[in-house]
Amino acid sequence: MAEFDPSENIGTIPVQEKHQFDISGLQYFMEKEVDGFSGTLIVEEFAGGQSNPTYLLHSGGRRYVMRRKPPGTLLKSAHAVDREYRVLKALEETNVPVAKTFALCMDEEVIGTSFYVMEYLEGRVIWDSTAGPYSPEERAGFWSSANDAIARLHSVDYESVGLSDFGRKGNYVSRQLKRWSEQYEYTRLQKNPYMDSLIEYLPKNIPEEDGTACTIVHGDPKIDNMMMHPEKDEVIGILDWELSTLGNPVSDFAYMCMRYRDSLKDVDLKALGIPSEEEYLASYCRSTGRSGIEHWDYYIAFNMFRLAAILQGIAKRFVDGTAASQNAEEAGQGAYDLSKLAWAQIDKSVKID
Repeated sequence: MAEFDPSENIGTIPVQEKHQFDISGLQYFMEKEVDGFSGTLIVEEFAGGQSNPTYLLHSGGRRYVMRRKPPGTLLKSAHAVDREYRVLKALEETNVPVAKTFALCMDEEVIGTSFYVMEYLEGRVIWDSTAGPYSPEERAGFWSSANDAIARLHSVDYESVGLSDFGRKGNYVSRQLKRWSEQYEYTRLQKNPYMDSLIEYLPKNIPEEDGTACTIVHGDPKIDNMMMHPEKDEVIGILDWELSTLGNPVSDFAYMCMRYRDSLKDVDLKALGIPSEEEYLASYCRSTGRSGIEHWDYYIAFNMFRLAAILQGIAKRFVDGTAASQNAEEAGQGAYDLSKLAWAQIDKSVKID
């Protein structure tokens, strides 16, 4: 799979021309809707992120974060910032680490697209836990805290927090396969026999438990979608909820573990302080009361397929001129490489360089 340079995802940049908007409209909205807001807005854009443009807002000695739908023609059901806002709001009173939300705006007249405003979390995003000035103990802390955060999410009673209608119950993998297969076909830019094979195989071999499994799932759980405490190795906020819904928690956790089959495959994990795939899986099972997980390779392959379809969508948006990230052009090759790796989880004869 093609790797993106983490250094390009750090900090803020001036708002890109294609993501600019009328700041006076946002100023007026926040004066009216955000308690305690004062001062004059200064707006920057976060460099990271592939999907919904995200901005750092300064005003009155405080900082806020705004996420918005990108401008332009978008895929059906994509970039649902209202769903992000809803799940964050629902989880605020649980033990799941999330940012506090302030306001949602579905009126596209304000800045051109719908958006929401949430608190700015003072912390660290660990873009690559295998590199950087971290000790083995710190890395172990990052990985353990991320595991714990997702286990907490999967343990929330979605009905008690008002999310019983946040998605359909059961058959998550089946529904996701349909959605991402259709979106992949819509965004296809080249022939890809590995995606064709996955689209043929995966729906016919869905594990039986998927028919009934149901919790809140994040959809894109990984360490670099979490904010770590500025000093301690603990998650203070899970970020980027665009793909959240009700679904299969095993599939969600498998997404976190894909790197073990990819960029971590030939890494000395013990020297770095990173748990092995088996240890990480066992830790999650202990936290969620499971004795183990069957069909693990299938769930890994499914998630690689889904991410490949997402990367293909990013590549298509680059062609169309609506992608949020400056790295979007590379996503097309990433989609091809990842689909090959996904098929290798099913067909063990496939050789990965």
